Amino acid sequence: MTGYPSAPVHPARAILKGYRVTTGPSAQAIQLTCPSCRTPFRASIATIVDAAQHPELKARLIAGQLNLAICPSCGMAIMISAPLFYHDAARQLALVHIPQQLNARQEEQERFIGDAAALVMRTLPPNAPRAYLLAPRRFLTINSLIDAILEADGVSREKIEAQRQRVDLIARLAEAAERGEEAFNTLVEQQRNQLDESFFATLDAFIVASSQVGRDDSAQVLMALRQRLAEMVGFAGAGEEAALDTPDIATTEAVERLIAANDDELEGLIAELRPAIDYSFFEEWTARIDQAEQSGDRATAERLTARRSVILATVERMDREAQELFDAGANLLRAALDAADPATVLRERSDEINEAFMLVLHSNLAAAERSGQDHLTERLRAIEQLATQIVEESLSPEDRFISQLLQAETPQEATKLLRQNPAMITPAFVRRLNELAEQMEKNGRKPAGERLRQLAREAGVMLF
Repeated sequence: MTGYPSAPVHPARAILKGYRVTTGPSAQAIQLTCPSCRTPFRASIATIVDAAQHPELKARLIAGQLNLAICPSCGMAIMISAPLFYHDAARQLALVHIPQQLNARQEEQERFIGDAAALVMRTLPPNAPRAYLLAPRRFLTINSLIDAILEADGVSREKIEAQRQRVDLIARLAEAAERGEEAFNTLVEQQRNQLDESFFATLDAFIVASSQVGRDDSAQVLMALRQRLAEMVGFAGAGEEAALDTPDIATTEAVERLIAANDDELEGLIAELRPAIDYSFFEEWTARIDQAEQSGDRATAERLTARRSVILATVERMDREAQELFDAGANLLRAALDAADPATVLRERSDEINEAFMLVLHSNLAAAERSGQDHLTERLRAIEQLATQIVEESLSPEDRFISQLLQAETPQEATKLLRQNPAMITPAFVRRLNELAEQMEKNGRKPAGERLRQLAREAGVMLF
């Protein structure tokens, strides 16, 4: 984060001539010398990133972890300067970055691009578009290439810049922590307004990325930084809360369930298993594809490759939709806090009072309580009561009763509530419980769905 030392591979012309352009994670090995301790060691690089074939390489590229070598002697992280060809068939995107420090001649660059494009073309179906591969966009810096990828994925330039500022702030905080208590505390106070949920989500992503590439020392430093910041600004953030709510799903189990799933149940299962669909998940999935190819089972390899593309696209869409909901929830909360009459704002925008809004509200309320901001806590509690009241008013008597059942602290209390309201128990009510259970399960909320189904069974018994 503070800037990895860059290690161009010498001689530049020889390496460009000798590159084996590879699309898989089994990248080509090269010889390096650590710029810190001068220890020679071998590292691996990827020269092609195909978003559909190997989404885990795309994730590494965007996280700044692609072609990152770790010295086995001193542990220094070294960013290898290597040519890169990025391909995304779904978006007809072909991007190229050849580091200037390689001093490659024009004919060498063209040969590398031609070889990479030819290899990618051989992986495409016969009727797939190919013209865009003949004139790939070229970028002087890897950051500008990553920006182009994010923009193609629908991430606005404003969001890209905001994310870059968060990354820069993490680096500055890490450096300040090394300089001492006073420097660190001063920077935290200056940047307190920037230490929000998005900042901690970015910090959590760096912790995960560092662990995945074997940088345990960096991950530990970042974890300590996160804990220290959370205590100072009174913010638990999604990282800690999600860890409590996330089911303990083994990566292998997630892979096997998604391989075995029928097409019509795939999206619901992806939603349920979303916490387990991460870098490790795609790594194991890719290993299954490689195993099938090595054993000559081409049909299985193609089926797994196609399903991986579906999973990746579905996850990206779900995450994008969830982020949009949380952004809208944060905007509504901000408007309510800024308004002289929050009730008017909330009633005018009652259709935006949803689960995402309540999660944002509760997160901010918890942070305000931990940091001792009594006035803000009081205002947030008032908004919470108003929002709950508005939602309750908009519900039908049937849905209001279901809400009360779900809010019961124990299943026994919910059962007791059912028995105390026999007039509410009708065939239509049981159908409504099952419909809601199905919606919950499709949205990945399996425990809530199971609870609703249990209530439906108990209510069904009471009909007879």
